[in-house]
Amino acid sequence: MKRADAADLAGSVAVGALAAFALLTLTVTGRDGSPLFGDEDLLEWSVGHRPHAMVAVARALTSTGTGVVPYLLAALAGLLAGRTPRQRGTAVAAALLCLAAGQAVRSGVMTLVARPRPAPRDWVTHASGWAFPSGHTTTAAVAAGLLALAILARARRGRAALVALVLTWGVLVGLTRVYLGVHWFSDVLGGWLFALCWLSLCVYAAARLGPRTASGETERSCPPAAGH
Repeated sequence: MKRADAADLAGSVAVGALAAFALLTLTVTGRDGSPLFGDEDLLEWSVGHRPHAMVAVARALTSTGTGVVPYLLAALAGLLAGRTPRQRGTAVAAALLCLAAGQAVRSGVMTLVARPRPAPRDWVTHASGWAFPSGHTTTAAVAAGLLALAILARARRGRAALVALVLTWGVLVGLTRVYLGVHWFSDVLGGWLFALCWLSLCVYAAARLGPRTASGETERSCPPAAGH
């Protein structure tokens, strides 16, 4: 896709995701952080369906949504996106910056919204801080998005299966936060919308500001720009 087309598409997605996220945030703050429609029902279902094996799986999966794993995936996305050693180094740095900056902005939003988590009696894993938007959800979704875009840009075979696998991981990390009782579903939805908006903004920035090749096209130095 040409540079201008990538920028237009990414910009449109970013605006749409931002509008949806802003509406959800205003709804959450307007209700003083109380559960939204369906939040309590989903949490109640989760509490009532927790065999030990499923809780262990959910804990293992949710642990991959924070710490080193998302950064390893982001770095892998950068390595896949670049064609030359220089491009790979630039792409890795760009992907890591996208993830780290997204986490920082989300943390600021979380502090401003200051939404309480569900009651601790329903928790079956450790959690800290405010609830909205979910940090594990956002981090996993951004990392999954970066890797999925890099796969679409570079993989020649099995792209659909690989992208589906990566995105499924990103979605499941978010769902485990509800299953383990530490987030409302609307926190997770907020994390997905924030991640989509942030990732699209990174694509837009890469398409508009990324270096050009001699032919005038954008040098593929960032996974989002390469993917679009």
